[in-house]
Amino acid sequence: MNPQCLHLNYVLVEDILLAFIRNEISKVGFQSAVLGLSGGIDSAVVCELAARALGPENVLTVLMPYRTSSPESVRHARMMVEKTGVLSEEVEISGVVDAFFEGMPEAGRLRMGNVMARTRMLYLYDISARDSRLVIGTSNKTELLLGYGTLFGDMASAVNPIGDLYKTQIWGLARHLQLPEEIVSKTPSADLWEGQSDEEDLGFGYEEVDLLLYLMLERRMGRDAIIQEGIDEVFYDKVRKMVVRNQYKRMMPVIAKVSARTPGIDFRYARDWQEVK
Repeated sequence: MNPQCLHLNYVLVEDILLAFIRNEISKVGFQSAVLGLSGGIDSAVVCELAARALGPENVLTVLMPYRTSSPESVRHARMMVEKTGVLSEEVEISGVVDAFFEGMPEAGRLRMGNVMARTRMLYLYDISARDSRLVIGTSNKTELLLGYGTLFGDMASAVNPIGDLYKTQIWGLARHLQLPEEIVSKTPSADLWEGQSDEEDLGFGYEEVDLLLYLMLERRMGRDAIIQEGIDEVFYDKVRKMVVRNQYKRMMPVIAKVSARTPGIDFRYARDWQEVK
């Protein structure tokens, strides 16, 4: 199947997302937003959208490097600040993360990366309380489906404008928004340690997995039909297992039912119910 099936009308997508950001920020009583700016394409796209939707004076970006973070990532984040004119703060998270792991030499990359991601979100939510700014998320659809992110870390937010866009669609939207090409074309990385690459961690490329996910979700095709489209069956099984296994990351915490009306089970009002006078 041609990967062009993932192509979108990015003019329309931009209009939808700008309206989404304005509406979701204002309806809960906020006028401004805060987001983590990593120097990667996802946060760059969200930064651009938020600046256009709310005005750059109402958007605060926070750069939160660790001591092993790539200098290029910091440079790209600063490039987006300059391009959009948004407000910016820089917080070095090395002291917090290193203090957490003091006396734990056995901690590996996974644990370190999780604590880095949660430390960054801790800062964002503290700034949210300090400034009355709503936290905007930067996780794309591919990451959310695969569970490639840290629960209550980079996956946390109050609103997420790009969570229904596959990674390849993020690239398309970024070019439509005319983001700097060196940000758009660089190797995707969470920048949790030196030389880290998303696609190396996952074991496959975003373009091939996005096509598979599109067939599974948007086309609702079964295993046999997808394999007939030329998808390797081992690859299919691996990706499907990731999607199923990481369902818990896409849900609110499951609550044990004891009473007649339980939050999230049978007490499920729309998010936008009217305030009681």
